[in-house]
Order: sequence, then C-alpha cells, then structure tokens
Amino acid sequence: MALLEVNDVHTYYGNIHALKGISLTVEEGEVVCLIGGNGAGKTTTLRTICGLLRPRQGSVLFRGHDIIDFPPHTLISKGIAMVPEGRGVFAKLTVTENLELGAYYRQDKEGIKKDMENVFSLFPRLRERQKQLAGTMSGGEQQMLAMGRALMAQPRLLLLDEPSMGLAPVLVEAIFDIIQTINKDGVTILLVEQNAHMALQVGHRGYVLQTGEIVLSDTAKALQQNATVQKAYLGIE
Repeated sequence: MALLEVNDVHTYYGNIHALKGISLTVEEGEVVCLIGGNGAGKTTTLRTICGLLRPRQGSVLFRGHDIIDFPPHTLISKGIAMVPEGRGVFAKLTVTENLELGAYYRQDKEGIKKDMENVFSLFPRLRERQKQLAGTMSGGEQQMLAMGRALMAQPRLLLLDEPSMGLAPVLVEAIFDIIQTINKDGVTILLVEQNAHMALQVGHRGYVLQTGEIVLSDTAKALQQNATVQKAYLGIE
C-alpha cells in the first residue's frame, strides 16, 4: 500500500477544469517530483491533496484512508505538512514563534524542544535569528523557516511547493541538499518544482503535468534521459 494515492482526481476553479483525472502514488521513503510549466496544475494538485481544494471526482488516500472530507488543519495531526509557494511565514512573529506554531497540536514539550534543536541543526541560520521577525528575513531564510516550521509537525509526508522560487543559485543548491537530508531522515516528500533539473536530481520518481493531465511518469533518471523532457524542461536540444 502506497503512503499516498491520488486516484482519478478532477478539481475545478469555478467552471475551469484544472485537474483532469490526475492519478499518482507516493511510496514511503520516496522523493516524488511533479514538474511542468506554469498553469500545468502542479500547485492545484498539492492544494487538493492537503484539502485546500475539494475535487468533484476521485479520491485521495493517505495510509489507505480517504482524506478528501478532512478539513485541512486536521491533516497536520494525521502526518501531512505543506510548505506553500511563497513560503507563507508569519511576518510579525519571530523565528521561534513561527516554529512553535508548526507544533501547535503537539503536547510533548520535550519532543518539541528536541525537534526545534534538530531544525536549528538543519538550518543554522535560523538558530542565529531566533528572535528576528520573519518578515525582515531574506527570501532564502524565509524558505528555511517555512520548511523548519513544517518539520515541527513531525510529518510522514511533506508537500513542497516551488522551494527554489526566487532564490539565488547558491541557495537553491543548499535547499535541495537539505531536501535530500530531510528525506534520508525518514520523511517522504512530494515536490512541486519548476527547476526540473534540480528536482530530478534529488527525486526517485517523477510525473510530468500539462494542462491538468499527467503526460509522463517514470523514474527520475529515465525522465532526465527522455528527449521530450530534455527539450521542454531541461533546456537540452
């Protein structure tokens, strides 16, 4: 049984048919990539999985249970956390306060303390800026904070939406190194990313979306070698 199964999902924005029968799986321990151009349906897929959008048709199974009817905030305690596009940090709260909100449903104070220390080990810049307001941080630091906040929820499945967006190349490499470390620590990841080159380097498998439909799926290595993917997303003629 896969950790996550999305089966024949159709999601709409009003009358706009955004997802047209999406089906995908994510196995425990994997990094699975969703790649595609703007408007392909990548973010809509994540929003549907985490309950921010409700599909008109299809099912979303997490650990074998259909979660379509679950309110989004309840999925945190079930083991799903999302880092949204644009980071979504609480600008007027400090780094520490943002991280504490990631663990809002938890009661294990010692566990929270330990996980915060783990986040600071993973993102040393956050340790240096514990009392700094999130809104005054750089884009890269905010991305680290958003990822750290999600990890404070102890997710089984981490949904990452465009983690490299707007970051300098050196920070992009650092973020993807951290994604690999998080995965090695036991967190399964579903990654939406326009930087297909980096995504397929860290991913185990991938899906290619076009106008709300999956047009290709394979191992990350095979997708890197696929002529269509190379031309459309990797800049290789």
